[in-house]
Amino acid sequence: MMHDEHKRYKIVILTILTISVIILTIIEGVRYWGNGDGRGPGFFFTRGDNKVVYRGEIYPEEVRTRTEKAGFMSKTTIQFYESKYDFGTVSEGQVVKHAFRFKNTGNHPLLITKTDVTCGCTVPEFPSDPITPGNDGEVVVVYNTAGKSGIQKKEIVIHANTLPEAVSVSIEADVR
Repeated sequence: MMHDEHKRYKIVILTILTISVIILTIIEGVRYWGNGDGRGPGFFFTRGDNKVVYRGEIYPEEVRTRTEKAGFMSKTTIQFYESKYDFGTVSEGQVVKHAFRFKNTGNHPLLITKTDVTCGCTVPEFPSDPITPGNDGEVVVVYNTAGKSGIQKKEIVIHANTLPEAVSVSIEADVR
C-alpha cells in the first residue's frame, strides 16, 4: 500500500515537472521567435543609403562570430560626438529614435561586435561592416515608450575592437 502511494506521488511530481518544462519552452519560444518574421529576435536590413545595419537582439552565434573576428583585428579607438541624448517630453506609446554618430579615431578598421541594453524597449541598430579609420558611423537607438511613464533613462553599451572594449551612450525621456 505504501509503495503504491509513493509511486503515485512520484508520477504526479514528474508530470508537474514535465508540464512546467513544456510551458517554459513555449514561453521562451514565443519570446525568441515572436517578432513575426520567422527569423528570430533580430535581423539585418539595408537602409536607403545602402548601409547594412543590424536591428534587434543579435543571435548568439553572430555575437560569437563578430567577437572572434574582432579578436583578430588590431585595436582602434572610437569617439562619439555625443554620449547622451534627451528626447524631452514624449507621449506614452510613442516610438522615438536618435542616431549617435561616432568616428573611428584610430588607425585600424573598427568593428562593433554587439550592444547591450537593459530593456527590450531600447533597440540599437549598428553597422555590420567595419568602419575604416577616420570615417564616421552611427548607432541608431530606437526607444519604444509603450508602458512607460515618468523620467526614463536607458544606457546602451557598445562593444567593439576598441580601447576600451566597451563604450556607453544613454538616452533620456520624460514619458507622459
